[in-house]
Amino acid sequence: MPVPMDAFDDVRPATACLDLLTDPVAAALRDWRGSVPVEEVRFVDTDPAIADTESLVAHYGDWLLEQSANCVVVAGKRAGEVTLAACVVLSTTRVDANGVVRRHLGARKASFAPMDTAVGESGMEYGGITPIGLPAAWPLLVDAAVADTPYALIGSGRRRGKLILPGKALAELPGATVLEGLGVG
Repeated sequence: MPVPMDAFDDVRPATACLDLLTDPVAAALRDWRGSVPVEEVRFVDTDPAIADTESLVAHYGDWLLEQSANCVVVAGKRAGEVTLAACVVLSTTRVDANGVVRRHLGARKASFAPMDTAVGESGMEYGGITPIGLPAAWPLLVDAAVADTPYALIGSGRRRGKLILPGKALAELPGATVLEGLGVG
């Protein structure tokens, strides 16, 4: 079975490409902790015009869809308070915002955060938000299927470029909680 690195001609350690990443992502890689060595986080340069998963897999190969994950920002609301959280699910699923996420956050309602909020608060570009380098106060919810995948292709913080890393590294990110059923078909 191919791995995401097989789809790209130029695969480099992400730490060798810090200048191509947003400041929060570069800082998180510099301060990397966990059982997966930072050298296993790889960067591939991609065209920003095909950053969306559908376009990317159409260009590089449909088989990448099964090994891609999306990071979406959700806003949980309760009694006038808003909690932002990041959710990482396989690209073949969608985030169960008003089920699993709402219950986990203890929110009355949960919905996808507005684009300007997600971008402004994360310091990342829309269409490239990644779980690496998100604000420390945000809960990071990782679907169990993502944590179990050998390698996940995720955003890099910018529309240009992607990161590839073992799924278990995502489960070990600061503030991460692994949840069954976060991604639904």
